[in-house]
Amino acid sequence: METVALHTRLKPGREADYDREHAVIPQELDEALREAGVHTWRIWRSGRDLFHVVEVDDYARMRERLRDHPANIPWQARMAELLEVEDDYSGAQPDVKKVWELPS
Repeated sequence: METVALHTRLKPGREADYDREHAVIPQELDEALREAGVHTWRIWRSGRDLFHVVEVDDYARMRERLRDHPANIPWQARMAELLEVEDDYSGAQPDVKKVWELPS
């Protein structure tokens, strides 16, 4: 399994729209993500900056499988309306290794 960290940025003034869109994602998109090997996808927002942590079987394969998926195409079109920086993933080193965690 890979843990991938991503950064995206919203267009100015689109914060509330983005939050609203993500309050509940479409069920068919949820199913498509899971079928493509996504275990978890967490997003944090600070102002316009979005920080994603994705746990997935194979990130490159997941992107390939979702590229033309009928549930993903309208979702990506909507996100393109909201995002200034869509994805800064270079593919060079997708797997993030945990170095430390504050013990429980």
